[in-house]
Amino acid sequence: MADKPTQVKCVIWDLDGTIWEGTLSEGGAGALRPGVADTIRELDRRGIIQSIASKNDAGSAMKKLEEFGLADYFLCPQISWDHKSGSVQTILTTLNLKPEAVAFVDDNPFERDEVRFAHPKVRAYDADQAAGLTDLPEFTVRFITQDSAHRRQMYQADLNRQAAEQSFGGSAEEFLATLDMHMDISRVTEADLRRVEELTVRTHQLNSTGYTYSYEELLALSRSPDHIFRICGLRDSYGDSGKVGLLLLERQEQVLRLKLLIVSCRVMTRGIGSALLAYATQLAQAEGKRLQAEFFETEHNRIMYITYKLAGFEEVEENGPNLLLEYAKDEPIPFPPYLAVDTSGADDV
Repeated sequence: MADKPTQVKCVIWDLDGTIWEGTLSEGGAGALRPGVADTIRELDRRGIIQSIASKNDAGSAMKKLEEFGLADYFLCPQISWDHKSGSVQTILTTLNLKPEAVAFVDDNPFERDEVRFAHPKVRAYDADQAAGLTDLPEFTVRFITQDSAHRRQMYQADLNRQAAEQSFGGSAEEFLATLDMHMDISRVTEADLRRVEELTVRTHQLNSTGYTYSYEELLALSRSPDHIFRICGLRDSYGDSGKVGLLLLERQEQVLRLKLLIVSCRVMTRGIGSALLAYATQLAQAEGKRLQAEFFETEHNRIMYITYKLAGFEEVEENGPNLLLEYAKDEPIPFPPYLAVDTSGADDV
């Protein structure tokens, strides 16, 4: 498995002296800093989402961003007179981001240090570096997929969905039932491999082993008769979430061995992991084999272990952080009742 560096998933921008010249409240902001607009647009094209942490009047600042044609590029902007570390925390929480996946750009060294102190894993950059960010390896993506090119819009749909859930009066499962969710499971083809590689690199919380694979390794797995390699897409009444999950199983003599289970963190509360495990139990029953799953505990993926346990998997082997789990029930797991699942593209059982 290829060892890839952690890539930036989100850039949080200051405004005064960073995106534009001067200070808005002092009559500045007459022009953008050189190269910044091109950087913002290129990061968006690469699927790197962006937000704002700025000490400013929110109404005036957003109006200025609209004048520059940049307002739509920023998700949940935090514009107030509060500490920027608090604004960064709000963005991390709202967008469900890990600090090490976030970059903060500010012209003021005091503000960069204040954010670093509160969030040591957030990478801070001087505004003088802004025009060259897209040349740095942590901002470089190997492929630009359909999902990455529309990531900002998908995140915005997620924010709209979260707002609707917060105002919903029933349970979480009752809310999910209102979304008209449709999930399709299909074989991984060569056309999917760029998105598959992207998922293995970007996903940490809902990755059962933490493994990343190169494009070439993924291509071989997609062609292997000894492996069952599936990808799933999701859409609902708020829009298309794109390709959000992976399942890799290895055929052994008496066992189907689950080698990799990945679910995009954007959909972690919508039952996709449970649905993929349900599909795996159905495959195992159809082949008359036991279903086992490899799990490697990382700093971030405890929630995936909980998903396995809640689904009925029990530990059968342990070697440090390496666990082998086995599905302990006789009947396969049913698909969640609020999710319509189409397996017609998967050579399904």
